[in-house]
Amino acid sequence: MWKKKEVIPDYITQNVSEDLIKLVDMVKIYDTGSIKVLGLKRVNLTIKRGEFVAIMGQSGSGKSTLMNILGCLDRPTMGHYFLDGIDTADLPSDDLSAIRNRKIGFVFQSFNLISRTSALKNVELPMTYAHISKKAREKRALELLERVGLGTRYEHMPNELSGGQRQRVAIARALANEPPLILADEPTGNLDSASSVEIMELFSKLHNEGATVVLVTHEEDIAAFTNRIIRFRDGNLVSDTPNIPISKREKEELEEPEEPEEPEYQSGDALC
Repeated sequence: MWKKKEVIPDYITQNVSEDLIKLVDMVKIYDTGSIKVLGLKRVNLTIKRGEFVAIMGQSGSGKSTLMNILGCLDRPTMGHYFLDGIDTADLPSDDLSAIRNRKIGFVFQSFNLISRTSALKNVELPMTYAHISKKAREKRALELLERVGLGTRYEHMPNELSGGQRQRVAIARALANEPPLILADEPTGNLDSASSVEIMELFSKLHNEGATVVLVTHEEDIAAFTNRIIRFRDGNLVSDTPNIPISKREKEELEEPEEPEEPEYQSGDALC
């Protein structure tokens, strides 16, 4: 028996707003029964299309709560979350699911790949849920794996890949449906230093190609790759500052003219 093809409302598939993320007086309260915990306290925040943003904070600061709401995995208790112009606060579950599939690409610390499925099939998965034809999704998955530097590894299983390579597969999967937003939750947390730099350089490349990337991290050297750093403490947004990305900073330093060296004098030289 054929399953009826899902009908996605036009407002979900369209990109309608320059302000890709807009939070208005957003509050999140966790009700544990005996007490209520205030996770986020009247957060107001705008992230425009094409930005590369790091969200930072210590454990319990509210950054993970924020990420869950941005990913439409949780709802605010009060206030509004507009994603690409859509107020997600009161949407039905089916529409939220469609938004996650069409508008958000997720990258997780633990990769979240299907272990007994090839890199190619892992990348195809979001397109399967979007009812894209087998031929089209295989073609796009191959193109994406090539884009992240794994064009020759498409048949490999996750356990045949290094940590950095698995995260590249996860990034390719996040790009599968061409979402306007990439959310990355501690994307380098399980990687060594060299692999972490490679992954951040890949995110920088995607950003330069037009992707909007928002990542959660507690590492300053990872946040240094982004263009904007937002810090949370005790559920409050405490700072929001622009940043010169490390890649651009290094380039500017290389382009700076060198100061002429002072002449060296041997002992006994006459100074005129």
